[in-house]
Amino acid sequence: MRNDEPLDVYLNDHLAGATFGAELADQLAERTADTPFGEAMRELATEIEGDRETLRQLMDQLGTSRNPVKQATTWVGEKFSRVKLSGMTAGHEELGLFMALETLSLGIEGKESLWTALEAVADCYPTLRGIDFAMLQERARRQRKVIVDEHAAAARRTFTPTA
Repeated sequence: MRNDEPLDVYLNDHLAGATFGAELADQLAERTADTPFGEAMRELATEIEGDRETLRQLMDQLGTSRNPVKQATTWVGEKFSRVKLSGMTAGHEELGLFMALETLSLGIEGKESLWTALEAVADCYPTLRGIDFAMLQERARRQRKVIVDEHAAAARRTFTPTA
């Protein structure tokens, strides 16, 4: 790691979150493939993976080494979350989808915060000066809107009482 340990820790935390988010987005794309939301979710999953790759590249350019413990912990956590976010623990698949969308929405909000924080310190790091953080922030806001809209639809499907 470089001398900027707080930044290294922060970036590794976000890389762990991005790894979890990319895996979750792929899961959701698979689960919704045969629904009207499926195509939009597949596009989002591709974008979210691209955002993770952007973060990896930034870390490489900054000389930030990967924290293997965080990466391994995230990988294990994501595998365990598949049970919870599938709805199996509640016996309700739609509830699992609802919770997975909510989780992904929160992750995307965190990603927007990452881009905002990096933009705020870009003057301190020459590598960051040429990055279009406004575009990355806008993409995160758009991604989140798509997820939030589907989250609301999933809430109606999940929590509306049946007659």
